[in-house]
Amino acid sequence: MRVSFCQGLLTGAIALNLLILYYVSQAQQQMMEKRRDPGRGSRKAALPATGLEGGMGGLVVVGAGMVGAGGVGGEGNSHGPRVTVLLREFENFENYVGDVARSFLHQRPELPFLAVSDTPPYPPLSLPEGARLLVLSPSPEQPPQAHRPEFHVQTEFVLLVPDGVELEQGRAVERLIRELEGEGGGPVRLVASPVLARSTVQCLHLRVSLREWTATYSTAASGTSGSVCTALRGDVVVLIRSEDLFNLSVPLGRPLLPSLFIQTSLHGWKVKLLESPCFSPSHRPLFSSAHNQWKADSHLKEATSRLMRNFGLKRLLLADGKEQWHGCGKETERCFGTVRDDTPEYLYLERWTPPCCLRALRETTKYVINILESSGVRYWLEGGSLLGAARHQDIIPWDYDVDLGIYLEDVPNCDYLKNLDSGSLVDANGYVWERAVEGDFYRVQYSEANHLHVDLWPFYPRNGVMTKDTWMEHKQDMEFPEHFLQPLVPMPFAGVTAYGPNNHRAFLELKFGEGVIENPQYPNPAKKRLDRSRL
Repeated sequence: MRVSFCQGLLTGAIALNLLILYYVSQAQQQMMEKRRDPGRGSRKAALPATGLEGGMGGLVVVGAGMVGAGGVGGEGNSHGPRVTVLLREFENFENYVGDVARSFLHQRPELPFLAVSDTPPYPPLSLPEGARLLVLSPSPEQPPQAHRPEFHVQTEFVLLVPDGVELEQGRAVERLIRELEGEGGGPVRLVASPVLARSTVQCLHLRVSLREWTATYSTAASGTSGSVCTALRGDVVVLIRSEDLFNLSVPLGRPLLPSLFIQTSLHGWKVKLLESPCFSPSHRPLFSSAHNQWKADSHLKEATSRLMRNFGLKRLLLADGKEQWHGCGKETERCFGTVRDDTPEYLYLERWTPPCCLRALRETTKYVINILESSGVRYWLEGGSLLGAARHQDIIPWDYDVDLGIYLEDVPNCDYLKNLDSGSLVDANGYVWERAVEGDFYRVQYSEANHLHVDLWPFYPRNGVMTKDTWMEHKQDMEFPEHFLQPLVPMPFAGVTAYGPNNHRAFLELKFGEGVIENPQYPNPAKKRLDRSRL
């Protein structure tokens, strides 16, 4: 059979394409192998980066070979250095970054030293030869990798050091490496050494619940050869594998230790804290004046709030029993917007009601109940709020408001309600009382800014049945026999004693269906269903 010229040309083109694909796949495989073993070989690249020339004190752009294998920071051995020393946290107005770099490079000149800053420091740093600065903020004239730290560390390990420390014994770094390698592939993925003394560092257990927007710290016990925990608080140097560090979502967030340990705890990783210090504080205290200390504390507070917002953590429970809140308050908007289809936006994120919102709902509920009781207005827990009382003695963890039924005939007893034919009023404590625009019921908001609220639904009896004039599109919004309210009975709810129907199970099953207490579900399963296996 004769092969035409076109057929031969087509066959040759196919063969050439297959050959090209083969070489491309081989190149990609080699790149992946180098990425998995960044300490192997001597790889250099010409990535531009923002840096400082040693001793000049001026900000310049330098050619950015990778920090690590084969060179930057000293010649090293035939395989290149295994560790990059990285200093992330320092204040521009007073720091000892240059002294720290000189200390490490004096003892271990082959180790690359990298100072990392969000923006170009001012005044500029004065770094010795062998130390470099990486600025994380992007610059329009440079490629994106110029500001990504994973492209500037090509060693197997990263040593995270605080400002003002000193390396007195060069072999201390090897000790940390031996300790980490001795853990094998277990949960211990970081090793830390105290800077001043073991007693100055707290070894903590950290539990992070993203669903509940909460991080909980508790004190961990110390061991004889080192403590294993999930978080540290204090002055420490931390060793971590580069691959682990740069597999974190935010590898160099600030404040560094909280950012690091929140992420590593979610991975199930642990940190081993050595008993004896390998590093000494050359500059303690870090700041020479009370004013500079105040500035640093203010920056720390701001950075912590920013980090918690970015991580979606609204509440920190500290080991000393104190709390920190980073969510909404009386002077801010609530944490979520208008609710559509009875499904707040956080449910789609696999989260429940933020704890700051639950706190505001509890405060508002307690306040409203006190006023209703003192005014002689009969009320009872309604709908999902009664369901929460039956299940949790509290608000349902994913609920976003509180519902109370009231007797319509008692409304004139309450000064805040009887004059609400139109408009709204703000009381002396900042709560907003209004007649709801959606129908003939009342709403009490946490504040003018924060619209978390308690709804008051007026019912009246007719032929032994409780009814009302406005009905919402909820299956539980229905008439019911008045005997459920005769008498009302006390029930614990949201930290107070409230009143509810005398047979709350029958009342709830009338409105929601049989077994509703034992079978929790989101308010609109057609939009979002609760995964009960995660309860």
